[in-house]
Amino acid sequence: MKKLVVLSGAGISAESGLKTFRDSDGLWEEYNVMEVATPEAWDANPQLVLEFYNKRRIQALEALPNRAHEAIAELEEHFDVTVVTQNIDTLHERAGSKNVLHLHGKITDARSTIDQSLVYGIEGDSINMGDLCEKGSQLRPDIVWFGEAVPNIVKAQEIVTQAEILIIVGTSLNVYPAAGLVHFADFRVRKFLIDPKYIHLTDVDNLEVIKENATVGVPMAIESILGGL
Repeated sequence: MKKLVVLSGAGISAESGLKTFRDSDGLWEEYNVMEVATPEAWDANPQLVLEFYNKRRIQALEALPNRAHEAIAELEEHFDVTVVTQNIDTLHERAGSKNVLHLHGKITDARSTIDQSLVYGIEGDSINMGDLCEKGSQLRPDIVWFGEAVPNIVKAQEIVTQAEILIIVGTSLNVYPAAGLVHFADFRVRKFLIDPKYIHLTDVDNLEVIKENATVGVPMAIESILGGL
């Protein structure tokens, strides 16, 4: 089976009702991003950070996969599919996608503050002060905050290098290092960019642009792909 890789970003989850800070002047649900999504914010007020992510976790768990998530999952009937997502929700998995790499972590996981290899699935919808890892340190969301390294970026680069078809959806391709992933695909690979606010890319070969939202554009791209088999 051909290797098909999907790069997804916040735009695909927005159609399931999950807000993105880039659409709201740097605010997430009335919070200043820099006060809740940085290592400095955690050091200054861990209770506020936990409160913020607990609210987001509830929202993410209440959200439902949309037609774009479902269509991507259905591609596994025809292709060897890997999803590389910037999103911290689990909507791809809940739609049925089996191979999902989260660049920025998952809202449903917690990790140790002294040993980042210690990651735990969250029971319920909250992390609270006093919730400790097995080494006795406070648990934090297993999320890559602004200013932190992206541990999975090298693995993501390797995945994109293997792509024989590439679909990019819900991402502006403006935020690095994730934005640079498209350049790891072979120039001959057929690429689809689904974005209603497309900004012209002059340095990406063999790119087909669908200026639609994810729920409309993903099925259009898939129809084109399957028609060419």
